[in-house]
Amino acid sequence: MDKLEKWVRIRIRLVGFCFLVAFSFIVVRAFQLQVLGQEEWRKRADRQHQKVISLTPKRGTIYDQSGEELALSVEVDSIYVEPQKVTDPDRVANVLASALSLSKSSIQAKIKSNKNFLWLKRQITEREGQKIRSEELDGIGFIKEHQRFYPNSEIGAHVIGFTGIDPKGLEGLELGYDSVILGQGGYLVVERDALGRGMGSGDKVVEGEQGGADLFLTLDKNIQYVAEKELAEGVAKVGAKGGSVVVIDPRTGRILAMANQPVYNPNAIGSYRPAQWRNRAICDTYEPGSTMKIFLMAAALNEGLVKPESIIDCEKGSFAVGGRVIHDHHAYGKITAAEVIKVSSNIGSAKLGKALERNRLYRYLTDFGFGSATGIDLPGESTGLLREPSAWFEIDLAAISFGQGVTVSPLQLARATAAIANDGTLMSMPIVEKIVNDRGEVVEHRKPEVVRQVVSAEVAQQVRDMMALAVGDGGTGTLAAVPGFVVAGKTGTAQKVDPVTGGYSVDKRVASFVGMVPAEAPQLVVLVVVDEPAKHVYGGLVAAPVFSKIATQALRYLKVSPTVPGMVDPLPPMPAEEALAQPVQAVIDPVEAGGMVMPDCIGMSYRQVLQVMAKNGLNIKLRGSGRVVEQSPMPGRAVRYTNEVWVRLAPPT
Repeated sequence: MDKLEKWVRIRIRLVGFCFLVAFSFIVVRAFQLQVLGQEEWRKRADRQHQKVISLTPKRGTIYDQSGEELALSVEVDSIYVEPQKVTDPDRVANVLASALSLSKSSIQAKIKSNKNFLWLKRQITEREGQKIRSEELDGIGFIKEHQRFYPNSEIGAHVIGFTGIDPKGLEGLELGYDSVILGQGGYLVVERDALGRGMGSGDKVVEGEQGGADLFLTLDKNIQYVAEKELAEGVAKVGAKGGSVVVIDPRTGRILAMANQPVYNPNAIGSYRPAQWRNRAICDTYEPGSTMKIFLMAAALNEGLVKPESIIDCEKGSFAVGGRVIHDHHAYGKITAAEVIKVSSNIGSAKLGKALERNRLYRYLTDFGFGSATGIDLPGESTGLLREPSAWFEIDLAAISFGQGVTVSPLQLARATAAIANDGTLMSMPIVEKIVNDRGEVVEHRKPEVVRQVVSAEVAQQVRDMMALAVGDGGTGTLAAVPGFVVAGKTGTAQKVDPVTGGYSVDKRVASFVGMVPAEAPQLVVLVVVDEPAKHVYGGLVAAPVFSKIATQALRYLKVSPTVPGMVDPLPPMPAEEALAQPVQAVIDPVEAGGMVMPDCIGMSYRQVLQVMAKNGLNIKLRGSGRVVEQSPMPGRAVRYTNEVWVRLAPPT
């Protein structure tokens, strides 16, 4: 009996212990679920009665160097339907089909859906939104989303690029810096019951949104506009296929403008062919022609093989090399090395190339940046073509010396020329100067850096002096002259390769001009490339005048004082018809001979003011954005050199 009682007690204790262990496990698990894991289970519970809909993120703004907006995200309405809440399906379908330009059948299909939330149309126009709001339709709602907007339309489009509706970057900086600009998209939270139907008051909650970082570029919007305007006129004037312009401040390496033709409007990207999106200044390559002679001469001078006054025999215009005969446009005899640049002698250049020989010429060309990417922070850059010197025959050495058998991008050539302008120093050239996060903190600040010293400062000055001769009397680039300044430049005319025959085309050319101003202390380097001009083919006739117009306006805008007395070009006279049909009030101040009066800019947009500047030759400082609300001088007053001319813009209220 005692044994039985003892066994019963053991069993009772064992069962009690098991209950104690089980209870302890339940307590621990309850503590884990209700205390330690409460946030996770709360989220799971929320997901059972909430529907989350992703919204487009807000991309950061892209600014020029002065803080002017080039690309920004604006709030627009997106419209949705909650089918269970629609009380009059037929009326709703009729109104929406008319207002949104959608088919009635597609809207009816969404209204009859079993789902509790469906988009009807994303990023609608303000007019569409006003039409629908005025009808007060049950079951139809609006959510604010972000749409990319480019306030200057075509200005800088090839650099800035564009986005899709996602909004993912598809071209230009929008693509290259997509992860930086994109930000974090918010999401729309909709309450629903156990069957997935909408419930509650119908209020929608937007959560989780974070803006992307802003980009500040080296571009100057005003110089960019001037470059695009003059390039477009130059291309149209000669019936060319397209063209590019690059403007650089050689002292800092900052790219002030990068223009291309044909252009496109990123606000209406569907209206343009993909070929028009291409940034020709970095993607296209061409044989540079005679502009390559600048760097050949720099190499020869730096190696001590020649001096500016050295005599070179140009063989009366005909010279046999490697079984081929090369020619000059004129039968030159013995001329100086400086005159080789002035008259653009192919024969003189070929002899300089032979003096350098393959390896040294190749080394200098690569040091100037040819044959490799510049490293600019834009997608799609081409490296050009510069073969290894071991693959050069004698005729190749001669041809490369005057710019054939080698290809470059416009940016590569402009950058190399900027090295000559910058006393022989080659610079890196980032287009994005500063990145600022959504809290206004600078997260990255980029400055151009010295890449290498290619030639000495003395040699660079000698080359600039030679280039100045090319723009002077008897040179090939006289049409590039800028009143009040000495210009140093070089023309280039190169045949294009025929893709069918593999040889040079009979009638297709690339005309170019690259120059710097003022020659004695360059503040601007401007390259103009015109592709397949139809009426004229020479760089001195096609590209040089475009350079002159861009440089003249840019120097005036930058307030660079003329350096040559007696060559100052006065402001052009007032045209018979006022720009943009804006009436000019009676003149209050006497106008000096050849002077101008200030037009009435009140109410004008930024672009309209730029057009007035271009047509009248005025240098107007623009402040702010929106429409002009204030200006100085007042309309009708005389514009004097000693007074600052400005307009202030503000957003419409």
